[in-house]
This record gives sequence, structure tokens and C-alpha cells, in this order.
Amino acid sequence: MNQAMLTRENTPQLLHQYQLVRDKSLEICSHLETEDYTVQPMADVSPPKWHLGHTTWFFEELLLVKFCAGYQRFHAQYRKLFNSYYKALGAHTLQANRGNLSRPTVNEVKQYRSYVDAHMAVLINTHVLTDEIKFLIETGLHHEQQHQELLYMDIKFILASNEIDTQYCSLELPPAPEPSLAWTAFSEGLYQIGYDGAEFAYDNEKPVHQHYLYPFAVSQSLVTNGEFLAFIADKGYSKAEYWLSQGWDWVNQQQIQQPLYWVCREGVWYEYTLYGLIPLDLNRPLVHISYFEADAFANWKQLRLPTEQELEVFLNQTDVIAAESTLLHPNNAQSASGEVWCWTKSQYSAYPRFKAFDGVLNEYNGKFMCNQFVLRGGCVATLHQHYRHSYRNFYQAQQRWMFSGIRLAKDMV
Repeated sequence: MNQAMLTRENTPQLLHQYQLVRDKSLEICSHLETEDYTVQPMADVSPPKWHLGHTTWFFEELLLVKFCAGYQRFHAQYRKLFNSYYKALGAHTLQANRGNLSRPTVNEVKQYRSYVDAHMAVLINTHVLTDEIKFLIETGLHHEQQHQELLYMDIKFILASNEIDTQYCSLELPPAPEPSLAWTAFSEGLYQIGYDGAEFAYDNEKPVHQHYLYPFAVSQSLVTNGEFLAFIADKGYSKAEYWLSQGWDWVNQQQIQQPLYWVCREGVWYEYTLYGLIPLDLNRPLVHISYFEADAFANWKQLRLPTEQELEVFLNQTDVIAAESTLLHPNNAQSASGEVWCWTKSQYSAYPRFKAFDGVLNEYNGKFMCNQFVLRGGCVATLHQHYRHSYRNFYQAQQRWMFSGIRLAKDMV
């Protein structure tokens, strides 16, 4: 959604865009049973019911309460329950406790969505849309698209945690194409990094700035299942020389022996997908690995992970963003973007002259710039309208339930 859509005369387009984004969240959840909405198998995963409530809370607290005189909250206690981490807006329920709550019911959360959507339609149709209101609406829609990707991640973990075979939906994935062995080389010099366009971008993507890079090359192919299987066969998980110290502790304490969702049965490897448990296709992109595993694999290959700047330069070389996939599992290791979020060796931190969003949104990104690594490139669960090559995703080194993978880099002499 670009800024032109947010002018007063284009109110119908804005309302239509709002409804499309909001409907998408419900469509993602339409494959679930009621019981699936409420469970939380680990602290990082939020119940789908909570996602539906929190994305609604965003519009209620940041727009309706502030700009609609006389607005009555749907439920006074939702102000705390569905607050994620906005300290300026008061107390919030601990993330790890979200799955302990049987109430509100799924139907009540859906009623909450309908109530807020009806009031948002009135706001959009009848109020003068100031720059502040327009920006908050646009941010709220991108915020919801972030949670739509989180929904796919969390739903996958929830379904995989069942003791009986489950699947999100039915589809037979096509065979993956063979990957390329080619590299793309880049010369030494200054490169422009960050977002400088006219459309929406998060504060952590700005400002655009110059960054000096030494000669480097990036693999044209993502690391595949077959390549990582060779790492396992060489007992890579049991050789300390490949691992960071904290990674080696994590592997041993958690008894990690393969990527998340991989299963070996009678010598045959499978991986759990949103389509259920399927045979491991050796040509498909590797997915659901931690930074620790990505770094260890790169060391085993005598290569390295790219920096986030190197990966942005690589992604920008074609200036093409991959079309939104109809698949919910990565299938093409040759794609430059849109298959898996690629780990970089860059710690998540502020760009030079970084300025956080104003107001409550000041808490959106900057407060998380500690003990996390940047991932780049988008994934099969990333909405096409939401993605930019400057997009900076970030996770802790041990996390791997997101659609994370590897693209290798090397120094050029």
C-alpha cells in the first residue's frame, strides 16, 4: 500500500485494503479446529487466538481510543491481555502465559475483531485522516501482516507438537529443481544500504547510508537439505570445532541432532511441513535451523555466513522481488528471495543516525536491538506486499521455529 492510497479521496481503497488484510488473518486460521487456537507448546509460540486479539488491540488502542470521542472498549480487560510489549500503554500478560487462558473464547475474540473493524470503518469513512492517523493505520496493517507470518510459524509448531499425525492443509509438493553451484562476486567499495523509497518501511530499515565492503561473493543457491544431511553424516553435531561456545552448550544441553521438524525413521529422513510429514527432498532449501547450526555448517564448509549488508547488496542486484508463493514450504533453492529467511552474521543493531518511530511506536523495533541476529530475504510465509529487500528480520541465536535457512558467502582475494 503506497502513500497515494492514503489520501482523503481514496478512502474506499484504504478501507478495502484494511478489510483485505484483516480477512487474511481469519483465512489463515480457517484451517484450524477450535482446540488449535488456544494451545502454546513453547514460550516463543503464541496461541492463534492471541494473535487475532493482539492485532485487533493495535487498532483499538492506538487509533480508536485516541481519535474517536466516546469510543467504548469492547472489553476493559483486553487492554492488558492483548498488549504484547508496549510499556507506555501499561501492563501486559507475560508471553509464556498466553496459552494458560481459556477465556476469552475463540468466538469472543472474533466478536472483538468485528466490533473493532466496524468502528475502524467509521473512522476511515468519516474522520479527517491526518498524517498521524494514516501512518498508524498503515503501520497497523503491516503489523498484522507480520503476525500473519507468525501465525503460519506458530500453527506449524502447534500441529507438529501433537502425538498423532496432523496437517494444516493438503497438497503434494512438486519435486524441487536442482540447485546451482554458481557464485555472484562483488567488488570492493561503498554500497548504499537501507530503504530510501516513498512507500512504507520500518524505522530499523532507515536511514539509507553508505557501507564499505571488501570483495566478497554470495552463493546463488540456498543451502539444501541434501547438503545439510552431509553435515549430519559427517557427525557435524558432535564436533566442537565447528561450533560457537554457546552453540556447543545449546547442542549438548538440548540434545540437538538435526534441524527442527526432521525425523529419521528406519534410516529414512522425513520433515514435518504444513502439509504433514513428507519424505525429505534433498534439493529443497534447508529450513528451520538456528543461527548456531547455520554458523557451524558454514564453518564445516570452510565458508561463512554473509553480513546483512552483503546479503542486501546481493538481493538488490536483480532488483526483483520473488512473486508470492502459493506453497507453504520452501521448494526452490535457486530463488534469490521469498523461500527462507537467511541468517546473517550481523548482530541486530541500529543503523548510523537511526531514529525510532515517534510516539508509542517508538517501542516497535529499537528496544529489541540486543542479543539477536539479522535475517534477510523473506520466506514462503511472508506476504508479498509486506516485503522489501531492505527488510531486517531478527531472532535469537537458538531460535528456529521461523522459516530460517542459509545462504553462504566467502571472501574474494
